[in-house]
Amino acid sequence: MEHLKVAIGADHAGFHYKEIVIDYLKARNIEYTDVGTYTPESCDYPEIARKVAEKVISSEVDRGILICGTGIGVSIAANKVHGIRAALCGDTYSARVSRAHNNANVLCLGSRVVGEHLALDIVDIWLKTGFEGGRHKRRVDMIE
Repeated sequence: MEHLKVAIGADHAGFHYKEIVIDYLKARNIEYTDVGTYTPESCDYPEIARKVAEKVISSEVDRGILICGTGIGVSIAANKVHGIRAALCGDTYSARVSRAHNNANVLCLGSRVVGEHLALDIVDIWLKTGFEGGRHKRRVDMIE
């Protein structure tokens, strides 16, 4: 996680979790960019997902984290951006494999379906796991 830069964003449903994940990032001295939302007022998740995805694609950051109520909406929206491999993870195994096998560059979480402590475990594993390459690289290349 050394020198890792992360863009993070959430809609109103994910606002509280975004703040918790930001505290996690701060505690580990992980550089981050918060693209919003900045209040729990209703907002449109596709705009937030696009902002995070664009920061990842431009190499302004290494990876992105998106949070909405289920994680489904932000994952669909982020995956519309060419080059994004957004993975919706609700468990630590999926988090690990999304990085190791799929080289996911955006993690999506659902604040209404994953508990806070599990969400932080997912983030921790996802940020620490590297891409294995090998046969997985060939498959990721096929996606691109």
